[in-house]
Amino acid sequence: MDKVWEQMLKAAMSVQNGRKISDYVEAGGVAAAVLSDSGRIYTGVCIDTSCTLGICAERNAIFNMITNGEHIIKRVLAVMPDGTVGAPCGACRELMTQLMPESYGDIEILLDQQSGRIVTLKELTPMWWI
Repeated sequence: MDKVWEQMLKAAMSVQNGRKISDYVEAGGVAAAVLSDSGRIYTGVCIDTSCTLGICAERNAIFNMITNGEHIIKRVLAVMPDGTVGAPCGACRELMTQLMPESYGDIEILLDQQSGRIVTLKELTPMWWI
């Protein structure tokens, strides 16, 4: 795992802070970091609600990136509640492919910080529906 992955992991872990916000909303169980093509790291946390209004950490980080004027993703990682990293869910994968339809396959995803296993979004999404 190189220095940039380490910075991304540290950034995601710094915002994770799982907490109950109300009887209907919890936040921060999962945190994510996204590296844009400018080299900036954007973070986000999952927001879980008692209905479908919540959002995954990865999409939250991507929306943070878009809000700040960027839209090209280079790397993504998600920190699970137990502190390990894992793959983005289908909704997050779909957003990334729609955001970058010509080059989504180049997005790198850290699957395991212990072994340093990195895959591309193309490997996780080999036959995109479009």
